[in-house]
Amino acid sequence: MRFLMLVCRDESIEFSAEDRGTIGSRVQAWVSEMEQRGVRLLGDVLAAVDATVTVSARDGKVDVEHGPRVPTSAPVSGFNLLECADIDEAIEVSAKHPVAELGLIELRPIV
Repeated sequence: MRFLMLVCRDESIEFSAEDRGTIGSRVQAWVSEMEQRGVRLLGDVLAAVDATVTVSARDGKVDVEHGPRVPTSAPVSGFNLLECADIDEAIEVSAKHPVAELGLIELRPIV
């Protein structure tokens, strides 16, 4: 099963100096482990939420809004495409991501 794993940093949580100093290497260790296991197919960090553009098309008219459409307390800051045996493995993989301790991980099955 494939899953889109959305990494959402809770902006209300302050990173400690230690977190800021280690988060990059901890995420890279997670990436390496999951790629070795063959469950992480692709992923990357997203630009800041204020770089978001929302696009809709109605009756031949394109509407573009700058900024996110729905405000959230934990905007998406990155994504990973996973291929796991089932939802249980996807949950186990997601729970190991360092941002799971500092925000939220949202899993969406790909149909």
